[in-house]
Amino acid sequence: MLYIHGMGHFYPENKITNRFLEDLDIGTNEEWIVDRVGIRNRHTVLDLEYIRSTRNTDPRAASEAALFSNAETGRRAALMAIERAGLRPEDIGLVVAGGCSPDHAIPAEACSIAHALGISAPCFDLNSACSSFGAHMHFLSMLAAERVPEYILLVSPENTTRTIDYSDRKAAVLWGDGTSAAVVSTRVPGPARVQFTSLMSDPEGWNKVIIPRIGHFEQDGPAVQAFAVRKTALLINGIIGRYNGRGGKVVFIGHQANLRMLESVCKRCKIPRERHFFNVPEYGNTAAAGAPGVLSQNWHRFSAGDIVAMAVVGAGLTWSGLAIEFLPQ
Repeated sequence: MLYIHGMGHFYPENKITNRFLEDLDIGTNEEWIVDRVGIRNRHTVLDLEYIRSTRNTDPRAASEAALFSNAETGRRAALMAIERAGLRPEDIGLVVAGGCSPDHAIPAEACSIAHALGISAPCFDLNSACSSFGAHMHFLSMLAAERVPEYILLVSPENTTRTIDYSDRKAAVLWGDGTSAAVVSTRVPGPARVQFTSLMSDPEGWNKVIIPRIGHFEQDGPAVQAFAVRKTALLINGIIGRYNGRGGKVVFIGHQANLRMLESVCKRCKIPRERHFFNVPEYGNTAAAGAPGVLSQNWHRFSAGDIVAMAVVGAGLTWSGLAIEFLPQ
């Protein structure tokens, strides 16, 4: 059994508005962006003047220009999760990180985050692009409780705007930066229990979404969106069919790719607006931090018996489903 003890999130202050993107003169405007993806704002670790003057033509320079490292944004989100769990950093016995755009090829990002927190524990990365949170949960759910520490910290620092070509309107309108964190345990009961996990991949689509080692983000947008809608709807329909009517409400949280994709899933699965939690209009696509970030922002809204039906989809192509039940306290 896998329990969630606390969730955390962090978003940098600098904000990329639709007006800012319009002023870049890259062939987009507020109406076009809202109509296509439903996003109004995104946050970034980059200085806005750097984006305005360079369009981030050289992503290697973006790492130097960033106001926060992944380790720092990871530290800030992790502290929120640890505090909500009623713990201290020294209580963490394992750190797992993962996402789309790590600061370094080596060492593991989990090590730099643990160092920033003053944690001395085993650390490793488990990366599955935007589906990393689901991959983390699925992996941990398969481990024997007696073989792992009491408390495990999961972190997805996603500062992906450093990889975006800001002369490409298709990419520029989508991405924002954010970091999510979770404290989980396979041994100690907590306020939420992970009742179901799944993880699947279709490697035929491995080249549909790519961030090169040194280069800009690129994707086959229409193909990836159609794939994401189809797989998310299948996952969510299965979870709703299994858990609906058990007493509490079932809430849908999906991969925060864009609002139109999420609305399509809601239509297919007949999910009412009040049962759909999301943040993509104000934060953009925050990659692996998207869905867990929404869970963190709404952490105190859930009551005993509520179920979160979560689906995340990422490069690979990989998709994962979670059913998270909130327990009496």
